[in-house]
Amino acid sequence: MDITWPQEFQDMLAGWQDDPVGARPAFEAYAARLAGLAQVTLSFKARPGVSYSLRARHAAQKTREVFVLVDVVDDDPENRWLSVCFYADMVNDPDERGDFVPGGLMGADACCLTLDEDDGEMRAYIAARLDEAAAAAAEGRE
Repeated sequence: MDITWPQEFQDMLAGWQDDPVGARPAFEAYAARLAGLAQVTLSFKARPGVSYSLRARHAAQKTREVFVLVDVVDDDPENRWLSVCFYADMVNDPDERGDFVPGGLMGADACCLTLDEDDGEMRAYIAARLDEAAAAAAEGRE
């Protein structure tokens, strides 16, 4: 699949040289996974020094703007990490690896998962939650 990413997205990736926690390959994999989903649109919001936010929305969603935010946290550009937030009622967190954040996602309760170290199990855990949230959005559960 050939994806044309916005220039801000491409610029962020081009400038992401230091990656001690291995967050960049995970971010790129999640972005590609989301881009490959039918009826999903992506938007990107760059806030250098704060975060770079990839947002996914399914066409079946009627009230919520997104089903996931994949944020590259940029408070230390030499040590970026990921915060992946879902609506708490759209995903399960069976291993309780996420943080419950009341009102944390566009005013609704959120489950946020952090990738701040090179952890293959956590990358897979987050990917499974991405699939779960996408399926819930596709079914119109929001």
